[in-house]
Formats: sequence, C-alpha cells, structure tokens
Amino acid sequence: MTEEHTLFSPITKLPGVGLQRAKALNELGIYTIEDLLLYFPFRYEDLRPQNMTELVDQQKVTLEGTIASEPVLARYGRKKNRLNFRLLTNQESVMVTFFNQPWLKKQLVMNEKFAVYGKWDARRRSLTGMKLLPFSTSDSANIEAIYPANQHIRQNTIKKLVTQTFDLYNDQIKTLIPQTLVKKYRLIDRRTMIHDLHFPKDVKAAKIARRTATFEEFFIFQMELQLLKRRDQVDNGTAIAYDIGKIKAFVAKLPYELTDAQKRVVNEICYDLKRPIRMNRLLQGDVGSGKTIVAAIIMYAAITAGYQTALMAPTEILAEQHANNLTKIFEGTDVNIGLLTGASGSKSKQRKALLHGIEHGDINLLIGTHALIQDDVVFKNLGLVVIDEQHRFGVKQREALRKKGMNADVLAMTATPIPRTLAITSYGEMDVSIIDQMPKGRKPVLTSWVKSNNVNGMLDFVKRQFEAGHQAFVVTPLIEESETLDLKNAVALYEQLQEVFSPKYKVGLLHGRMKSDEKDEIMQQFKDNQFQLLVSTTVIEVGVDVPNVTVMIIYDADRFGLAQLHQLRGRVGRGQDQAYCILVADPKNETGIKRMKIMTQSNDGFKISEADLQLRGSGDVFGNKQSGVPEFRIGDPIVDIGALQTAQLEASKIVHTEKWQTVPEFEYLNEYLEIVMKRNANFD
Repeated sequence: MTEEHTLFSPITKLPGVGLQRAKALNELGIYTIEDLLLYFPFRYEDLRPQNMTELVDQQKVTLEGTIASEPVLARYGRKKNRLNFRLLTNQESVMVTFFNQPWLKKQLVMNEKFAVYGKWDARRRSLTGMKLLPFSTSDSANIEAIYPANQHIRQNTIKKLVTQTFDLYNDQIKTLIPQTLVKKYRLIDRRTMIHDLHFPKDVKAAKIARRTATFEEFFIFQMELQLLKRRDQVDNGTAIAYDIGKIKAFVAKLPYELTDAQKRVVNEICYDLKRPIRMNRLLQGDVGSGKTIVAAIIMYAAITAGYQTALMAPTEILAEQHANNLTKIFEGTDVNIGLLTGASGSKSKQRKALLHGIEHGDINLLIGTHALIQDDVVFKNLGLVVIDEQHRFGVKQREALRKKGMNADVLAMTATPIPRTLAITSYGEMDVSIIDQMPKGRKPVLTSWVKSNNVNGMLDFVKRQFEAGHQAFVVTPLIEESETLDLKNAVALYEQLQEVFSPKYKVGLLHGRMKSDEKDEIMQQFKDNQFQLLVSTTVIEVGVDVPNVTVMIIYDADRFGLAQLHQLRGRVGRGQDQAYCILVADPKNETGIKRMKIMTQSNDGFKISEADLQLRGSGDVFGNKQSGVPEFRIGDPIVDIGALQTAQLEASKIVHTEKWQTVPEFEYLNEYLEIVMKRNANFD
C-alpha cells in the first residue's frame, strides 16, 4: 500500500478542496481522504412522516400533506421575513411558518403535496418549518446525517464532500478487522459500515454500522498500543538476577506481614525484573494500601543484583518523606540512600559529594524530585527507576530518568485508583499491577456531609479531637476571595478559624503561592504539632503523611471531583486512631449531591474513580490532559467499555501470534498499521 492516490492522500486531492477549504477541514481533524470518510455524523434527523396523533410539543417532526393556502411572504425588521401557508394533513389544517427562507415561495404550489420538517407547537397547532421535503410514502432514505461543523465550513458542504469522496474512493475501502473477528462479533464489512453511517436507509442500519465502527476504532487503537508495548519489550532490557534469599530475609524482618495482594504484586514485578526485556509496569493501589513497601522490596531486589535504583517523587516534601521512611525500612541492610532535590545547592560540597557517590556506585538508592534528571547526575549502573505519583510528571521527564541507565526497568506508581477505561486506554502500553486489598487493622475513614449552616457542631467535634491530642486539616479550593465564585477561601477561613480556636489551639496556613522552603517549614511545624489546625489549598493532596491528624474538613466539597476528594481523604487515617472526613457543601445541582452521597457511602477508591469518570465524562480526570482518555471519533470508552476490553483482548492475541505479520488474514491490517503509526509519529 502506498500513500499516493489512496485513502491516505491529502484532502487537497479532492476536486473543489483548495488551501482555504483544506485549512477549515484541518480544524475539524480532517487531513486525508480517509479522515473525511471517517468523519462520522454525531446524530441523525428522522425525517419519516408522522401521524398527527403521535406528536409531542416542541418535538421535531415531519408532516406530509397538501398545500391548502397561497403562501404569504411578510417582511419585518431589518432583512427578516416569514413565509406562512396552510398544510392540510389528515384532514387537519396546520399553519406552517418558515423564517428567512423567501425562496421557498416559488416552490410551493397550491394543491401540490409536500412534506415539511420542523418543530411542533401543540398549543397553537402549528409548525415552525426547518426543511421542505418532497412528498414520499416510503420510509427509506429519510434518515439525515448531522455532522459537527464550524464557522469556516458549513454542514451542507461537509455532506457534499463526504458524498463525493465516497463515490470516488469507495472501491479502495478494505475491511481492517480480520474476518474471524467480523464473524465472531457479527460485524459488517468496512465499506458497508462507512456507507451506512453516512447514508443509512433506516435507524437500524445506522446502529449496526456504529457498532462495527466502534469496535474497529478501539481495535486499531489497541493494535497500536500492543505493537508499541511489544517493540519496547524487544529492546535489550536488563535481566536483574536478584538474590531471592536476601529478599526473603528482608521481608521476614518487616514488623508486619504483607497482604496477599502485596505478595501477588511483588511476585509479578520480580518476574519482570528477571526477564531480559525492559519492564514498563504501573503499580496502582488505593491510599494506604502499601505501595511504598512493595516498591522498597523491588528496589532492594535490584540492589542485591548489584544495580543502582532511583525513586523520583513530584514534590520535595514527598521525596524527603520517602527518604525518611526508607532509611528506617532499610536499616541494617547494605542499602545506601541519597537524597537529591532542588533545595540542594547546585555548587555545595554536600551536592558534589552526593554526585560523586552516585557516579561511583557508592549510593545505590537515590531519592529525589525532577532534580534527578539534571545533566550532572550520572549513575554508574542504574537498573531500576521508580516514579511515584507518575501522572504528575511529563512523558519526557519520565523518559529522561529511564535513559540515565541502560534500558532501565521502570515501575510507575499512583495512589489515584485508575478506572478500567483509563487503564485500557491511557496506560494500555504498560503492564498493570493492582494492590486491591488494605492492610489488616487499618480503619476506614468515617465520612460525613454537612451543610454550611451547620458547621458549629462540626467545630465542637474538632475541639474534642484537639483535647485528645490530635490535629486536623481544613482544605478549601481558593487562596483568596473571588468576585466570581462564591467559595470559601483559605485566607478568610484561616482568619475565621483563628478566632474560633485561639488562644488555646494554634492555626496554620499553607497554599501554593508560598515559596517552597516556606511551605516545607510550615509542614514541618505541623508535623511537630506546633499548631493543631492547618488550613490549606489542595497542595496537600499528594504525599503528606502526618499520623497524628484524625480530621480532614473539605469546604465547598461539591466543587471537587470524586477522585480528588478521595485523595484528600487519604491524608488522614495514617495512625492507629479513628479518622474522620467532613465534607462541607451546599450542592446546587444533582451531580454535586451525587458526589457527596458517593463519598459518604464508599471508601473504595476504585469504585469512586469509576463513578468520577461517569459523572465527569471521559475528559481530564487527573487535571492533566496527557493523563485523560484519548479522544475517539465514534466510540465512547465509558459507555462502550465492553467493546474496549474485547478489542484489547483480541489485539493482544494477534500481536502475540508468532510471525503474525506474515499471516494472510492480517496482511492488510499490518500494512494499514504501518502507515497509521508512521503518520501518528510525524504528528507527534
């Protein structure tokens, strides 16, 4: 297959498409002939005639009948007009009005039969016309496709171009899905699919075509992901021959027993370490499920084989926290930990000594922020990279750290439970390990919802927690008062709560506009219990670990997504005492009420993440576009999750078939994928 004079030819090859029109089409994501053929309607207008007894007020309907009065054209305002006439249908006379379509008057002839498509007004028994259609007693060919358009290209232009393109190129359309799958899932061939999506004879034909198109889109996407995954694995990786005896001894000395889920995940990752291919694995688990100890075991495994490891965290607070925790965990072993953050002076003696130790292999576990990817950080033998809260880093940052070693294995971690849809799409090129079990004895955080006019009882409860020696977080969405949003702001709330709790208890303030060292100092003071209440924005969402905090209060909680609320809730309950999360909210719509109810009913992060995705749609779940669900032309990963999972399964089977590219059934699919992946790489 070549690109010249094929479906992959540029859209300018079409007659009537010059540079200006091509630019307008490009804005719609249409660059090639195939792009136009796959630019499917987002809905259809049913133009079939309806019976008067079936009409619903303000519904778009088609009425057939005879012109029963002379059309009258009346002009009003500036350049405005309306055309009125009566249509006799089913023995009832209906007034029809067309606005600003004066040319229709010449087409309307007394006693001639026509069909009119428009909006029905039940009270006035009248129709506001939208389209004049020829009279027809047939139900076929009365489904009209409606396309997404923009200000530079009209709906009718798109329709004409699609019709023209299908007529010229339909003989080149070949079915991509292997015939075995077409039969297995009762799909239709690609040419019929494209025809019936643009020009369906009826609603049923459009639905069948859409079902096939959805599977095809997911299938091609999954084939690309599986091929990328396979190509990564073909790269020469590092076979890490760890010392199983040392690992078992290390695990046996832990002050607690691993959960079954942790044991399963450790075995999955250790199996990857042994293989001579580069590991690219995502470790996901709910807040408090024990990801850190799993990562510690895996890093220790690499170190027993003589390799260095690196752990990159998104913030200095979290990096320091990891360093402190891992220092305790690895006490008595030959693990030598180094900490490198932006706070380390670039020319300080301490930093130079640290860099020397890294380069010569004296430091075999380096923990830090994005400072790890700086040019002067040189490893002697980096074999494993662990990236915590990986969605907080860009793709290039993650890749830069991996390249500090010779095809180092990568273990990415996230405490944000990922819905199945995201796991299959955004992380489809990664192997996924899930810790779906909480450690024994960990008490679930008790969550309640209060209205803003009922906070006095809540504040009394907080005072009782302070009297018992505990601390509390208060989170609010804004730093300062907003003129446009009626939300509690951190500064005003800090001042109010000082009045409530002073002088007996102290209140602190933390927000993102503070300098890094200032935030670190406040956080350390809070950890040392120098103040009992910390008012903060969402900067404390990730990584802050203060076991003495038993209360998390979230103001305007209905303005947060469920996943973020769950993350904030996870900042408490780190100690042995019962922890509480209090949501302060006055939701103004049904979605806000649903969020509050879900949070009070469940502590399961995976269920919550699924609910969050359904409520918010397939957009930006993590607040970072690269982490959201990829955009599909026709399939909806949330609604069509079954088709998505099936496509992933079938694509994986094909890619793992020995010499699949030479199998005749997959020949055209392979050629197509080579062109598409090359094209996508050029776009990136």
